[in-house]
Amino acid sequence: MSGHDHGNDGVNRRKVLECMTWAGTGVLWTVTGGVPRSLGIIDSAQAATAAAPGMTFLQISDSHVGFDKPANPNALGTLEEAVNKINAMPVKPSFMIHTGDITHLSKAAEFDNAERIISQTKLDVHYVPGEHDFIDEEVKLYRERYGRGTKGHGWYSFDAGGVHFIGLVNVVDLKAGGLGNLGAEQLAWLEDDLRGKSKSTPIVLFAHIPLWTVYPEWGWGTEDGGRALEYVKGFGSVTVLNGHIHQVMQKVEGNVTFHTARSTAFPQPAPGAAPSPGPMKVEDARLRSMLGVASVNFKQNEQLLAIIDTPLQG
Repeated sequence: MSGHDHGNDGVNRRKVLECMTWAGTGVLWTVTGGVPRSLGIIDSAQAATAAAPGMTFLQISDSHVGFDKPANPNALGTLEEAVNKINAMPVKPSFMIHTGDITHLSKAAEFDNAERIISQTKLDVHYVPGEHDFIDEEVKLYRERYGRGTKGHGWYSFDAGGVHFIGLVNVVDLKAGGLGNLGAEQLAWLEDDLRGKSKSTPIVLFAHIPLWTVYPEWGWGTEDGGRALEYVKGFGSVTVLNGHIHQVMQKVEGNVTFHTARSTAFPQPAPGAAPSPGPMKVEDARLRSMLGVASVNFKQNEQLLAIIDTPLQG
């Protein structure tokens, strides 16, 4: 899963698709003593019970406000459905992370509409940009709204509930095929940010494009992501949250759990299952089962981290 062998396409594609079996009503992950294990696919009621109490935060991704093509003529409406689902949670999350592509075309009205809907959660939201948030002519609309207090193109870190969170930007200088890129300046900052942190501190990295190589032919990976992951190798519990590919995929590599989130706008095909990535039209009855949000729970005393994926419907 960490790479793609052109001489063994069938096997590698099968491994990729096996990862897709984690997609469901909810997947609960625990990290005890730095060792992640899956408790399997569970329903949202069980997930809510299992995940509380403790610090819970939400991840949403790829809202693509402004998108109105056949794959979802009303992306703003499904974002609102996701927000309604969040507001109905029995336990209010501590905050929310948005892993990019807030908008579809980086228009001021799209940012305004996204803010109008997302603010209804009344949660603090920590953003990182997607490539769709950086395509306005002067590349300033995202930074004006969400760039205050950040470094470089928008990276930053913060602490909450005993966990160290690091928001990374890997959409500024895309490489061949659309692969993400962090760049030397950000990597140097990351190394410095982690310096002196206790190795028992749980680390959460979040960025738009996956930091692990999901499918390089479609640009689903970050060219220098391995460099970033080297810096967190010594920590006992590391979780990497990404968006971009609009589907749930998870893998565990040593002390690192990788997780990509569903979109709130439209699905994309499984890696290699179509000629190219992009909005995937499905029957209207299936759309909301392929969109959703993720909640993450951390119990400090038990060193437990749980990721629960919940679709908008189903």
